[in-house]
Amino acid sequence: MASQLIREWVGIQQFPLATRSRLLELLGLLKQQDVSSLTILVMGKSGVGKSSTVNSIVGERAVAVSAFQAEGLRPVLVSRSSSGFTLNVIDTPGLIEGGYVNDQTLEIIKRFLLDKRIDILVYVDRLDAYRVDNMDKQVIKAITDSFGKDIWRKSLLVLTHAQLSPPDGLEYDAFCSRRCEALLKVVHSGAKLKKQDAWGFDIPVVLVENSGRCNKNQSDEKILPNGTAWIPNLVKTITEVALNGSNSIMVDRKLIEGPNPNRQWKEFIPLIFAFQYFFIIKPIQGAIRSDISKEAKPAWELRDGGRSSRRW
Repeated sequence: MASQLIREWVGIQQFPLATRSRLLELLGLLKQQDVSSLTILVMGKSGVGKSSTVNSIVGERAVAVSAFQAEGLRPVLVSRSSSGFTLNVIDTPGLIEGGYVNDQTLEIIKRFLLDKRIDILVYVDRLDAYRVDNMDKQVIKAITDSFGKDIWRKSLLVLTHAQLSPPDGLEYDAFCSRRCEALLKVVHSGAKLKKQDAWGFDIPVVLVENSGRCNKNQSDEKILPNGTAWIPNLVKTITEVALNGSNSIMVDRKLIEGPNPNRQWKEFIPLIFAFQYFFIIKPIQGAIRSDISKEAKPAWELRDGGRSSRRW
C-alpha cells in the first residue's frame, strides 16, 4: 500500500453527528485491538451497487458512479486516513459477462491484489433481486477458487437497494430474512462450505440503501424501512468481522497462480528411480547374466579349444 496515495479522511466529517460519533467509536475500538489499518475488498456482479457502497463507506464520491456508463475495467483502491487509522477499500469490476464469469476480469483483479492483504471481503448483491440462480453460484465459486475457502471467514454480505416495499404483501423483515437465507445457501454451495465449517453459517448480512432519497431519522442518519441507521450498522459489522479472530488473506504469487503442476510429485522422482533400479533394472540384469552363464557353448568354440587365445 506504500505506493498508494493516502488522503486525509475528510469524508468522515460529512456524516451526521450521530453517525460520525459512532464511526469514530468503532475506529477507536479497532485501534485498541492494535488494528491500525483495514483493507476491504468489494466484489460481486455488475450493477449491484459496489461503487456506491464504497462511496457510502468513505462518505465521499471517491469512485465514479453512473447509471449510463459501464463499470471500469480495473480495480480502484481508495485509501483514507484519520487519527492514525488507515482505511483501504478496493472497488472491483463485475465478474459476470455474457452469462459467465469473466476470467480475464478475475485475473486482472488478482494481479492488482498481488502482495496485498485482504482483511475483509464485502460481497455485494441486491435485496430486490428476489431470486438466486446459477450465475450467483458461479461468482461465489470463482471467488473461492481464486482466494481460498478461508476468505469467507473474513466476509460479510451486503444487500443494496434495501429501501423497498416487499412483494406479495410480505412484511419487510420477513422478506429480508428469506432473501438473506437464499443468498447464504448459494454461498455455502458455491464455496463448498460444509457443516463442520461452522463459521460458514455465521456470515453476517447487512442491508444498504445508497440512494440520496434514502429516508432519514431525526438525527439526519440514513435509515432503512425497519428504522436501522445502516451506515453505522455496516461499519459495526465490518469491525466485528475484522476482530473475529480469523486470519487475513495474504495475496501472494502462490495464491494467484495456484500449485505449479510441473512441480507436483517432484520430490518422489528420486524414490521412483531408486525403486526402478533395485526392483526392476537390477533383477533384469541379474537374470540376463544368469542366462548367459547357463547357455551352452556353440560348436565352433568347442572345436577351437581356446587355441585363438593362446595364439595371441
